Amino acid sequence: MLELSILGFLCEEPLHGYELKARIQGLSGHIRPVSDGALYPAITRLVKAGLVEQRTEPGSGAAPRRILSLTEAGRAGLQARLRDPKDTEITDGQRFFTLLAFLRYLPDRAEQAAVLRRRQAFLDAPASFFYREGEPVRAEEVPDLFRQGMLRIARATGAEEKRWLAEAIATLEG
Repeated sequence: MLELSILGFLCEEPLHGYELKARIQGLSGHIRPVSDGALYPAITRLVKAGLVEQRTEPGSGAAPRRILSLTEAGRAGLQARLRDPKDTEITDGQRFFTLLAFLRYLPDRAEQAAVLRRRQAFLDAPASFFYREGEPVRAEEVPDLFRQGMLRIARATGAEEKRWLAEAIATLEG
């Protein structure tokens, strides 16, 4: 998800590493903080792959800044990742939110809708945090107040996400 975030934010505009890190932190930092030890090696990999280019500009103080920008290959790579996300990018809520943050950069509305349909299909499958004899346990079946809360909150969030997905797909398919 880190590389997707880098490509997505650089698709918006060239940034230096500190600005890029701040944007990534804003998107998911409290859940998955981004360390310099993860960010800068990821940037280096993307530069070596020809997806990102960097140039040096004078900094506001004494130190020069490296400005990062997306190459045409980077834009194509971003669109390929958006077009065919990994299963975990569909099933994991935070990863899916990262995908949503940049899905507008996939220019084909039918392809955007196809990604949303994958999430919709995932949400339509019966699921729970807890199972009994292989079957999902519903909130009404749990005597534990706190587990019941988890299940009720998840159900409400899922219902709202399903409504939004249906609306978004209808809009995209016009």
